[in-house]
Amino acid sequence: MTAAPQPLGLIAGGGVMPLRVADAARRAGRPVFAVLVEGFADPREWTAWPHEVARLGAVGRMLGLLRRQGVRQLVLAGRVTRPSILSLRLDGEGLRLAAKVGRRALFGGDDALLTAVITVLRDEGFEPLGAQQVFADLLIEAGCPTRAQPDAEALEDIRRGITIARQLGAADAGQGCVVQQGLVLALEAIEGTDAMLARAGELRRDGPGGVLIKLVKPAQSKLVDLPAIGPDTIRAAAAAGLRGIAVEARWNGHVGTIVLDRDTTISEANAAGLFLLAMDAETILKEGTTP
Repeated sequence: MTAAPQPLGLIAGGGVMPLRVADAARRAGRPVFAVLVEGFADPREWTAWPHEVARLGAVGRMLGLLRRQGVRQLVLAGRVTRPSILSLRLDGEGLRLAAKVGRRALFGGDDALLTAVITVLRDEGFEPLGAQQVFADLLIEAGCPTRAQPDAEALEDIRRGITIARQLGAADAGQGCVVQQGLVLALEAIEGTDAMLARAGELRRDGPGGVLIKLVKPAQSKLVDLPAIGPDTIRAAAAAGLRGIAVEARWNGHVGTIVLDRDTTISEANAAGLFLLAMDAETILKEGTTP
């Protein structure tokens, strides 16, 4: 008799990504159990899957729910706004694990914290997976699938953006920036991409529009918080007067960027006249050098 497949656990925040991962697991014949982060994931969207709701600081409840369902492999996905430590109201298990995470990670950037959380989950007997390990089509390959293509001036903005975004990522502060005609209009921090784009729209200059550049942080975990875009990003970029988006592609084992609802994202970009470039950042930089 064939053993029943082991359930996949999800700690789900807001947005469509956790739902896409759950759907991919179901298509593969794997049961899913989701712990929905209160205030972020909408329980009305999860009626097709077994789930429970837990507040962000109720770590003991979250892990207990997953263990009772026999979950070993676990995906963390979806938008969760990072609260202050004081407002988190950690339960007893959360306080114990926070001590293992350490003060440096708790008060550091998102990557430092998430990397520490992944380590602690492994110590607790779970096997964290990246969303892309369950739903391989999330990551975009190199190329420019839109009708619009970046011209020489846009490529110069992209090169400038790569340099800036790498410095931002090395500081564990954010994953992206907006560059127009060589000017850095906005840097991404805790507010997220859409809010950054709204700010960039207020600062845009006359002439050819700017470019959103998003990169994987240099020391980033491959399992959580990869840069992501989707139809909402396209609409926000168009509203900000941008002419394109450049993201890191998957190549040679490099994880690259998640593109949610890819067909819709590309069609939205075409409708708005934006280009979407999935790139190998090193190749783009080398092409801009002179012999």
